[in-house]
Amino acid sequence: MRRDPGPAPLLVVGDCLLDRDIEGRVERLSPDAPVPIVEDLSERPRPGGAGLAACLAAADGRAVRLITALARDPGGEQLRALLEDLGVEVLDLGLECATPQKVRVRSSGQTLLRLDQGGQRPGAVGGMTEEARRALQESSGVLVSDYGWGVTAQPELREALAGAAGRGQLVWDPHPKGSVPVPGARLVKPNRSEAGAGRDFGDVVSRARALRRLWRAEGVAVTLGDEGAVLVTGEKTPLMAPAPRLSVLDPCGAGDRFSSTAAGLVADGRSLEEAVTGAVRTASAFVAAGGASAAATRTGDSVATYRRPAAEGMEAALAVAATTRAAGGRVVATGGCFDLLHAGHVSVLQAARRLGGCLIVLLNSDDSVRRLKGPERPLVTEADRAAVIGALECVDAVAVFDEATPEGALRRLRPDLFAKGGDYTGIELPEQAVLAEWGAEVVLLPYLEGRSTSRFIEEMIRSGKS
Repeated sequence: MRRDPGPAPLLVVGDCLLDRDIEGRVERLSPDAPVPIVEDLSERPRPGGAGLAACLAAADGRAVRLITALARDPGGEQLRALLEDLGVEVLDLGLECATPQKVRVRSSGQTLLRLDQGGQRPGAVGGMTEEARRALQESSGVLVSDYGWGVTAQPELREALAGAAGRGQLVWDPHPKGSVPVPGARLVKPNRSEAGAGRDFGDVVSRARALRRLWRAEGVAVTLGDEGAVLVTGEKTPLMAPAPRLSVLDPCGAGDRFSSTAAGLVADGRSLEEAVTGAVRTASAFVAAGGASAAATRTGDSVATYRRPAAEGMEAALAVAATTRAAGGRVVATGGCFDLLHAGHVSVLQAARRLGGCLIVLLNSDDSVRRLKGPERPLVTEADRAAVIGALECVDAVAVFDEATPEGALRRLRPDLFAKGGDYTGIELPEQAVLAEWGAEVVLLPYLEGRSTSRFIEEMIRSGKS
């Protein structure tokens, strides 16, 4: 199995906005007009535009740098502080206009009114810096998040982006008032409106193919809101990545969540098909959890309260655990061989995930399984077992260990809870002693009767002999 060193670093390039959510309580209408009265107001500032995309990528456990242009005003200073507090390294070109701001008046998770203020678009972006040029030369994973305020139109930066597209994995999220994507992008992600497509699926595919040729991109993914996304690569059959059905009040930030996930997965070496499918799933869960307004709003808040594709490897698992703890969540772990995954396994994993903010599965390697179960096991290789387990919605990370028990992995991970199936009732678990070192709890979960890998294998052997 591939030992994943963790999420790849990502360079984000684009325009930053300052989003301010003014939250209040609505219990009555005004006597002067049929409008709600919003009381008990509190304000929560957060990065918007490319800043939101960068913060979302950082919350995925990535090292993130952001090339942007910040105004020399209080809004720009606040934006820089918010970005740095959320783990983003800012490479500032400077913006000669007021900080663009979007102010949303909200109540009960819904936006009642939006007020836009700030400089006129596009702003005057400063010159390319040596630091920004070096970052583009060194970065293989690049996300361009264009919001039409002039960053991607800066001539020297645009030239550097064209070079980066030729060397690495560049994903471009365009804007109607922004710049045309540079040639050679790995993936360009317009939404249906930006692509100029109608409701008909054939029209969406036709426009995606035309844009792919126009932009000379490897792939174009047209996002379709609550329907998901369509990926076109050449004249091959298009890929449709459907979104789950959701009841959504506020889709704000869904596009940034999609693009930051897709760019991250591309940087990790995933295929475009995997990147788009994973991005649809993550963006849908992000919206279901409340969208941008429920994600990164203050220092110490986390963007990681929604489901992402399962991470692989111990370093990636450690990053998932760290992000969960930063959000105040409980880290839950479980371990096992998971040879021939069956309903009993799934039942325990689903129950374990409900106990905390993430579930990390510690998986016996092939050598470990042989020592425990005999030379005929496992029936399924560790790579395939990890892939199947990681595909479950309830699993956030999978890490393989070679020992008989995951004691070494547990010492590195230090989970708050360790869950096992109820078939261990009355047995002293070998992991209990090591978990006690930092006060972690062991919990047994109900196990479905009659589900056992060994029993299934015995039944298959008997069936083969009869």
